[in-house]
Amino acid sequence: MIRRRTALTVSAASALLLSAPLITACGDAPRPGAAAVLDGGRITVSQLQAQVKAVRQAQGKDPRAAQTVAGSGRLSQDTLIRMIQFRVIERAGEDNGIHPTRREVQRARSAAEKQSGGATALRALYLQQGIAPGGIDEAVRMDLTRNALLRKLGTSKVNEVFTQTSKALDIRVNPRYGKWDNTQGTAVLAKEAWLRTSGGTPEQA
Repeated sequence: MIRRRTALTVSAASALLLSAPLITACGDAPRPGAAAVLDGGRITVSQLQAQVKAVRQAQGKDPRAAQTVAGSGRLSQDTLIRMIQFRVIERAGEDNGIHPTRREVQRARSAAEKQSGGATALRALYLQQGIAPGGIDEAVRMDLTRNALLRKLGTSKVNEVFTQTSKALDIRVNPRYGKWDNTQGTAVLAKEAWLRTSGGTPEQA
């Protein structure tokens, strides 16, 4: 699948998705039973496991399951990172008056389905990125939010806003999944920040 470094429209790959990470084993431990703690609330291990289970079940029904399963060896970690990123993006949107409506989400999803070759093809593409069919609308909503922030603030400012929002949420990740990096927007020793700012060269994911 191809992702563009500056992909700012809703696409099959979803511009929200970052590179697959290498997890570290350090960081302040959150509360017992929590995969992560942010803004005083928790993402529980049970919530994380439920999302991972949904992906695994969908992969089991997919004709290309062997390919998708092989590419999701860090599914739990990647899923938690995405769950945290979504909350950061959502809060940043709220702070800047951005609230995509259900109609906007459905319109954007329909456009993405046409672009990717239909609803089934779109589901398969998201599944390859570790997103179950039931999570596509949320991914599209976050994509719309981020794109609106980009239009309103510009790339450099959006990176700054994401970092500030991440710090304000006081994110702590269970050491099993890594240590959260507010600047990189991930729980890894990542090579990417929230938004890549260089070029528009297609990149193989």
